[in-house]
Amino acid sequence: MLVPDPKVVRELLTRYAALRIAQAERERPTAARELADVSYTLCVMMGTTGIHEAVAKADALLLARAGAPDGGPAAGPEEESGLSLAV
Repeated sequence: MLVPDPKVVRELLTRYAALRIAQAERERPTAARELADVSYTLCVMMGTTGIHEAVAKADALLLARAGAPDGGPAAGPEEESGLSLAV
């Protein structure tokens, strides 16, 4: 299985969160389209059909990479803090 580049995943999660905040503050059609595009890209990249599952998998990927020395193999569940990086 291919593993997405953590830098790209982090950028997508950041963009997703920023767009969710922007839409919550003031709904705009352009931001809504961009949010849909980012959501779709996250779902495809993480191999899911729903954005909540995609965000959860992206969080897990980034947490695993953060806990591994030199970005190596994924860390075990006992090393995860349980905190979500993006919602």
